[in-house]
Amino acid sequence: MVKLPRAIILAMGVLFITAVAANAEQTGSIRGKVLDKDLDTPLAGVQVLVVERNLKATTMEQGNFVINEVPPGKYTLVFTKDGYARQSKGDVTVAAGEMTDVDLSLVGDVTEMDEFVCQDTKIGAGSETELLTLRADSAALISGIGSDQIKRAAASDAASALKLVSGASVQDDKYAVIRGLPDRYVSSQMNGVRLPTADVDKRAVQLDQFPAAIIERLEVTKTFTPDQQGDATGGAVNVVLKGIPEENMFKFDLGTGIDTQTAKSNNFLTSKGGSPNWLAWRDKPSAGKFSGPVGVSRDDSPMEYNWSMTAGGKKVLPSGWKIGGMASLFYKRNNYFDDDGVNNSLWALKPGAKLTPRYGQGSPEQGDFKTSLFDVTRGNEEVKWGGMGAAGIENKNNMVRVLYLYTRAANNITTLAQDTRGKQYYFPDYRVDDPLHPGNQARDAAPYLRTETLEYAERTTQTLQLSGKHTLPVSEIRAGNVIKFLQPTVDWTGALSDATMDQPDKRQFGSLWWAPSYNAGHQAFNPSVFRPYKPAANFTVGNLQRVWRDITEDSAQYFVNLKYPFEQWSGDKGYFKFGVFNDHVTRNYNQDSFSNFNDNGAEYKAPFENFWSRVWTREGHPMSASDIDVDYRGKQNISAWYYMADIPTCHYVNIIGGVRYETTKLSIVNKPEKDVSWYPNNGNIPWTLKPGDADVTYNQNDALPSIGLVVKPVKQIK
Repeated sequence: MVKLPRAIILAMGVLFITAVAANAEQTGSIRGKVLDKDLDTPLAGVQVLVVERNLKATTMEQGNFVINEVPPGKYTLVFTKDGYARQSKGDVTVAAGEMTDVDLSLVGDVTEMDEFVCQDTKIGAGSETELLTLRADSAALISGIGSDQIKRAAASDAASALKLVSGASVQDDKYAVIRGLPDRYVSSQMNGVRLPTADVDKRAVQLDQFPAAIIERLEVTKTFTPDQQGDATGGAVNVVLKGIPEENMFKFDLGTGIDTQTAKSNNFLTSKGGSPNWLAWRDKPSAGKFSGPVGVSRDDSPMEYNWSMTAGGKKVLPSGWKIGGMASLFYKRNNYFDDDGVNNSLWALKPGAKLTPRYGQGSPEQGDFKTSLFDVTRGNEEVKWGGMGAAGIENKNNMVRVLYLYTRAANNITTLAQDTRGKQYYFPDYRVDDPLHPGNQARDAAPYLRTETLEYAERTTQTLQLSGKHTLPVSEIRAGNVIKFLQPTVDWTGALSDATMDQPDKRQFGSLWWAPSYNAGHQAFNPSVFRPYKPAANFTVGNLQRVWRDITEDSAQYFVNLKYPFEQWSGDKGYFKFGVFNDHVTRNYNQDSFSNFNDNGAEYKAPFENFWSRVWTREGHPMSASDIDVDYRGKQNISAWYYMADIPTCHYVNIIGGVRYETTKLSIVNKPEKDVSWYPNNGNIPWTLKPGDADVTYNQNDALPSIGLVVKPVKQIK
């Protein structure tokens, strides 16, 4: 037997380990972009799967995705998204240390039941031709999408349809963003009426509550003109509802679907008893009546289905008047699931420094601190239903219509966020199962964190609108051969609308976890244990918060517009336009919060795979009211008038300009609970907030000028 020198054996071992480590580190990445093939727009929410390695990624808002740490080799990618045909791409080669680009376009795959149609309808305002005509005739820069395109793209509601419009996007799958400007600068309307909203902290309409079945078109205005509302400086989104059809018709649509990732896998994130019932309307516990779980659970994904039914028509009377009506009912139940979300909080400690995990509730120097490197899983169960009815009468010069819309939606959003990467960052070789490891000896340094949030909410929106348009019986007026005034038109609308949000017993449970460690002083092992985790170190609340919130907002609005068209000597046309507007809004906000105050000694000895929340309700933790909530009643009244003109200077150039004068009156009356404090006059000493102390009244007058130039380099093609 030949014996090798120990030095040679040691050298060979080092070379072997180095080679293995180098080989393990040499991975590549796959990145790309996914588009809608028909619309040539980015597709968000597409799941990309590397089949051979079971690596997954989901495309972002602009259709981009990245999959890191892919070993070298050839792979097959599978692209899937609801409403689109599944597509695969083979022979994708990944080289060590390199980025492989894979771009793809998905084709819509909408399967519908055959429609039963009594009689076909004429081309309406949802066609692409009508949208092009609207864009050409508008004084403002308008983009839009009609019901035909919405159906082809399988968009389910106004929010998903808005993503298909150039220059528009959606924030949080609900709120309109125009050219990068958020809801604060965007006006969301329905048939030109600004709708109320029951959102918690913003006056932004949640567009996901309006299903595609009732939408004729979406109009996105990207420039301000005086006949628009003053808060539309960044743009406006107008949801135009379907009108009365020209011919008698009946239509019924039915669809169903299922999430193949979570169906029958017991993996869908939910909460016991939290799913909306079929009516999106259930008995809710009154404030302070505690029941149900405080944490998340897993179950099969519920089945998705939807249906809509529309009927209507017109009849011509012997007098020449037309009367008609339309009714529509809709229902939808769907689910969303995301198990690869990431929410990292990073910062640079000095200019030019590398981004590092942001810490709080202490510092690394103190050895007691928390990070925020959360991996997020979220499940969302949703039920929506509602109805719309319209009736009208019209002739050649007059039209009057009444419309009523009611929508109801219930959401159960369940979120699990876990931070296990903070400990790994500060202790790179961290081993959770080694009690002697420095990371386990320093138990308060970036401990494992877990938050579980259960949010069930019911939302309603309803609007009653009475509108009309009339051509006035005024003869044409000529001023020689210079200008001819045509018949003026008047359009008007009055609307009563309201929105509500009822969120009973929102629950957030927080826990931190210490791994087993060895206590050298006592020569004993400390078991793994959960302790309370609070949002901030100085919070007096406990690690469980339960919140009841109820919001209502009512709106009474009217506007009248007078348009006086003219034709000048050259044959070019323009108009003068005048109008008045008024909107009165009342908002009521009520909140009651509860927590396990002064429950700092609570603990639960268990491994991290267990969930403290599942035994919490059996441990007898006391809950009490916070007495630091502030309810309020707010009022807003906006009154305005404007004038504007469209003046042709030659055959291909028009100047459009005018001024809008608005008066805004705001008032807020606070209703604080007994332990609320505030800092008056920017002071440093807190004072008890008493009724009337922080109430606000605000009045402002604004003149909003606008001027634009329209150039038509070519003759309009008809």
